[in-house]
Amino acid sequence: MNLFDIITQQLANSLVLGSFYGLVAIGYSLVYGIIKLLNFAHGDIYMVGAFIGFGILSLVSGFLGAGWWESPCP
Repeated sequence: MNLFDIITQQLANSLVLGSFYGLVAIGYSLVYGIIKLLNFAHGDIYMVGAFIGFGILSLVSGFLGAGWWESPCP
């Protein structure tokens, strides 16, 4: 893996993470702007979405059935 690949991957990672932070910030600001009260239930909704996303990803990729927790040595 060369330097260009690493920089490209880190740029993609930062864009995805920044987009997620922006989505959370927009959700908080919309709720605060409407009812003038912070609703911290957004964290619960995002966590449920993360668990569902991880479950779908692990089913599609076979991550949980790959035996990643087993030791490579007998």
